Amino acid sequence: MEKPKVLFVSQEIYPYMVSTPLSDLGRYLPQSAFERGKEVRIFMPRFGNINERKNQLHEVIRLSGLNIVIDDVDHPLIIKVASVPTVRMQIYFIDNEDFFTIKADIKDARGKMLPNNDERSIFFARGVLETVKKLSWRPEVIHCSGWFSMLLPFFVKRTEYKNNPYFATSKIVVTLIGDDFEGELNPEIVKKLKDEGGTPKDFKFFKEPTYVNLMTAAISYADAVAVASPKVNKALLDFAKENKKTIIPYNEDKKEFYKSINDYYDSVIEPEED
Repeated sequence: MEKPKVLFVSQEIYPYMVSTPLSDLGRYLPQSAFERGKEVRIFMPRFGNINERKNQLHEVIRLSGLNIVIDDVDHPLIIKVASVPTVRMQIYFIDNEDFFTIKADIKDARGKMLPNNDERSIFFARGVLETVKKLSWRPEVIHCSGWFSMLLPFFVKRTEYKNNPYFATSKIVVTLIGDDFEGELNPEIVKKLKDEGGTPKDFKFFKEPTYVNLMTAAISYADAVAVASPKVNKALLDFAKENKKTIIPYNEDKKEFYKSINDYYDSVIEPEED
């Protein structure tokens, strides 16, 4: 019997980024799933402040080379990989010279949001999905953590990917972890997403691409919400409850919290027939 497959898409993963509640979740939640018998694939952006030599990243030529078009501009997709220390897991890094060479993650040295974060997050979401297709790997569950990954549910549920056999039946989990940002992304994101698909109902979320609106959109496409912090936006949690999403409640005991999330995975993954 094949192992159930869980795709983890994270904005930050320790030790490639500094230890934070989000990067720690990105590191240890996949390990807990792996140790419970899941087959996992883990993706994050190859932000420019990641030390490639220290972390032993190397390009995977067979997965690289695809061009992703955003607003009529081609952006080459580069895939790099590294092994998680002490664990038999790999991290796939989505890279591109247009978006990820600056020595920063989502903010510049002054703490200001990068002006092209809209296109960077679109590229990241599509890069993950295109790479999963190249891997010929069908995830039963897709778990997204960090706002930078929150366009991926839109792509899976509202664009051509929804009919792709690799994603058509995937359940989506999104994490609420209190990673709010001030202001909003470039409002031109609406035009760029319309090129991909969607409906007027979808684009009402993106007309004012604030943190709350991006997360509300992601929750609307999700099957479950994992509450990873005691300080999450109440309006988002209320929206999830009103829309009858499965809520995996916060637990300060990380071992028990990860167990609860894995129990949800188990509940929605149908066993393979003999």
